[in-house]
Amino acid sequence: MKNNRILALSGNDIFSGGGLAADLATYTLNGLHGFVAVTCLTALTENGFEVFSTEDTIFQQELDSLAKVEFGGIKIGLLPTVSVAEKALNFIKSRPGVPVVLDPVLVCKETHDVAVSELCQELIRFFPYISILTPNLPEAELLADQKIETLEDMKQAAQKLHSLGAPAVVIKGGNRLSQDKALDVFYDGKNFTVLENPVIEGQNAGAGCTFASSIASQLVKGEELLPAVESSKAFVYRAIAQADQYGVRQYEANQNK
Repeated sequence: MKNNRILALSGNDIFSGGGLAADLATYTLNGLHGFVAVTCLTALTENGFEVFSTEDTIFQQELDSLAKVEFGGIKIGLLPTVSVAEKALNFIKSRPGVPVVLDPVLVCKETHDVAVSELCQELIRFFPYISILTPNLPEAELLADQKIETLEDMKQAAQKLHSLGAPAVVIKGGNRLSQDKALDVFYDGKNFTVLENPVIEGQNAGAGCTFASSIASQLVKGEELLPAVESSKAFVYRAIAQADQYGVRQYEANQNK
């Protein structure tokens, strides 16, 4: 292990199911020293669940504050605007050789509007500088610009994302393709690995954040990509099984190996 410091560029989930709360809990359980640069705040308002981006100048000051800190790994979560994403990209470009996990969270991802399209293009610019990309199905559809309805579609999308520059991809299918299996597809540019677990009941808020931050943690600890993905999928499965009404529970997952 190069060092035990790991950074999350992520937002604050006001209910603490996902976002930086999930990232820090996962880092702590892996014995790592977690840092966070906050990309946004969230709140439940009369308009529903809203995301409030960190002001550009403040986000840049966060990153500048970390300029001299050496990190063993970086996990990138919700980047709410193109301008915040650009600053995050410049930051990781200055960290060659550091493992980077990109969880391409796309707010309002079910509606393909102009803002989402612009953010997709910005996220694709990250691909050559990351270690692995971890989209869910809707995010993979937007980034690869294709519909995904079958396992073969998932594999084609993974290949497309790899061709756009991502060294490795794991597409989280969840139960969208099968009601009794949670299917994920891992692709490293050479081989496909299909990962599956039974679908379980549980509040899965924070599952994607926990998955990505667990992979990043494993990479910091020296694990190879596929074993890192496999162990992280098992960890998230346990976290969903222990979830409460606000989201997955990392601590109980760690205690119930």
